[in-house]
Amino acid sequence: MTDPIPPFSAAEYDRRLDLTRAAMADRGLDVLIATDPSNQAWLTGYDGWSFYVHQAVILPLDGRPLWWGRNQDTNGALRTVDTARTGVIGYPDPFVQSTERHPMQHLASVLSDLGHDRARIGVEMENYYYSAKAHAVLAEALPQSTLIDATALVNRQRGVKSDEEITFMRRAARITEKIQSYAIERAEPGLRKNELAAGVLAEGILGVDEIWGDYPAIVPLIPSGSDAAAPHLTWNGEPMRAGEATFFELAGCYRRYHVPLARTVFLGKPPDHIHRAEAALIEGLEAGLDAARPGNRACDIANALGAAMDKAGIDRGARCGYPIGLSYPPDWGERTISLREEDETILQPGMTFHFMPGLWMEDWGLEITEAILIRDDGPAECFCTLPRKLFVKP
Repeated sequence: MTDPIPPFSAAEYDRRLDLTRAAMADRGLDVLIATDPSNQAWLTGYDGWSFYVHQAVILPLDGRPLWWGRNQDTNGALRTVDTARTGVIGYPDPFVQSTERHPMQHLASVLSDLGHDRARIGVEMENYYYSAKAHAVLAEALPQSTLIDATALVNRQRGVKSDEEITFMRRAARITEKIQSYAIERAEPGLRKNELAAGVLAEGILGVDEIWGDYPAIVPLIPSGSDAAAPHLTWNGEPMRAGEATFFELAGCYRRYHVPLARTVFLGKPPDHIHRAEAALIEGLEAGLDAARPGNRACDIANALGAAMDKAGIDRGARCGYPIGLSYPPDWGERTISLREEDETILQPGMTFHFMPGLWMEDWGLEITEAILIRDDGPAECFCTLPRKLFVKP
């Protein structure tokens, strides 16, 4: 087997490990167990569809990180991780989905062998991939260690993107533009929603020129009519109909980096309330983009949007954005900062967000959003160049 070629430079992985270890030291941690596959990929380069079983990156405050997972997935790890920095260790299949033993028992034995049986161990408790059972078994198997909630410790280090990461996101944005344009162009009365979704997925995976597409962490969200009042419906076999709005919330993905974007199509003549909502959304988006400057706060973006919504008499009652970047199912957000009125996180150059002021009313919905980059100065840059408007097709 040839040595793997990690997606990022050695200096980039060193940067990530140094940031994470500094945060660990601030929390008094001896070792971190990163079970979120996004954090595993960010720290080591590991990339595989194996997150349905227990796996983790073991990151000591000093020494070499280890990717730990199912034995049959170690071959995938050896082909994707930054092996110059990261070791690989597996557990045998009798631990997989067993009622008699648990992978965390194996992890505890690995930690003990590494001298961490009396350590302060950080675990990601608020995590899709770290179950209550896993925590209970790990605590029982390491009775002299202290398990400390380190939720989002790694996620927060991912907030400011490097130039290498931004390059990947610009590539993902080209795919986003392609699939949004495809959906808008194909939309017409009679087109079945599953057919449209199939095309979007195919076009996204095909990518743009030499930029190949990865699978997105969230499948296409394309509800129509009254269903568009629900922001997270996917598709069905029903046809699109005249007199209805359909929003397309889609993300191009390149090497696990996502750039989500939403646009709305109305088939026929939109009613006045849709036009008024469109105008308010665009005004709020542009005000929010202007507020999205380094040194300002996350809440400044939300408040700028809120002023436009208040002026139009629209009560949104929801946050309007979240950080984006590297992710795995079921979410393309980083689960740290929220663009809402109480979040006073200072915006820094290199932060990336989905500025997402969707409207989900009683029997209709409208989404016009932007994926943005906080620049060194001035207002935010939009990753995509698709016109910011409601698309009307007679």
